[in-house]
Amino acid sequence: MYQLLIILHVLAVIVWLGGMFFAYFALRPAMSSQLQPPQRLPLWAETLTYFFRWVWLAIVVLWLSGFGLMAVLGAALPTYVHIMMTLAALMTIIFILVFFIPFRLLKKRCLEHIWSEAAKSLNQIRIAVATNLVLGGIIILTAAGKWPT
Repeated sequence: MYQLLIILHVLAVIVWLGGMFFAYFALRPAMSSQLQPPQRLPLWAETLTYFFRWVWLAIVVLWLSGFGLMAVLGAALPTYVHIMMTLAALMTIIFILVFFIPFRLLKKRCLEHIWSEAAKSLNQIRIAVATNLVLGGIIILTAAGKWPT
């Protein structure tokens, strides 16, 4: 059971962090260099619609597998687990805020063809993604090094 929980946990991390990394460091620069706002912003809205479905699933899997792994560890959880849980909660809150505020505004502003406002929403999403990438990186370093214990 422990190995299955680890596998599910790692796969969910790959989906969420890998997707953010790809979007931020590959897709974003390519779109910016190739497309103007009237083409780029709706494409972002559509791309994020698909990606965020996977992120919701990843979050559910991460929390369920994380709680399962904590149950296996027992009552005395090491410090690194508390660090990971705190940062995971922060990442989840950031995602939920992004999903319900700037992402919804991005979609709405794209439908209305208000490109300057859509761009502002996308920039808010970009900042949140960068933040979550840093937090996710810290979680990975914490998990890999199990520090501090």
